Amino acid sequence: MPTDTDENTPAAPLPSGSLAMLLVGAGRAAQRRIEKALAPHGLTLRHLGALGHLSRRPDMSYSDLARRAGVTTQSMHATVRQLQELGAIGKEPTGQGQRARLDVTAKGREVLAEVAATLRELDAELSRDLPEGGERFKSFLIGLTANSDGTT
Repeated sequence: MPTDTDENTPAAPLPSGSLAMLLVGAGRAAQRRIEKALAPHGLTLRHLGALGHLSRRPDMSYSDLARRAGVTTQSMHATVRQLQELGAIGKEPTGQGQRARLDVTAKGREVLAEVAATLRELDAELSRDLPEGGERFKSFLIGLTANSDGTT
């Protein structure tokens, strides 16, 4: 008699109209489009996130940036080093034992402005067919991300 773990038992199909699965697919499609727009700048979403956070709070530590990105501190060190190599971030010299101060350079601000323009174009394209320019949908998505820990 087959059991739930029997490898010959076909898996139940996912509901094709599942809102959760549609959102996952839409998020991945948007991510691919954003990554494609970032590629000419030599950036990924992780780079963009670190650059954006530092543009608002240059006092953030590598650990703070890593926590926000959901990566290890070592991985964030590599990300920041790549941003430095691109000239998007400068690192002020500090004394031994002091936390490094990371500053977004003029080139970094220029890149952020170019990426913001690209994101506005993508947003306009995505919301073109939505009522009210997608404001209700945007509010809905903001609510989902605010409760991303699974609580309601």
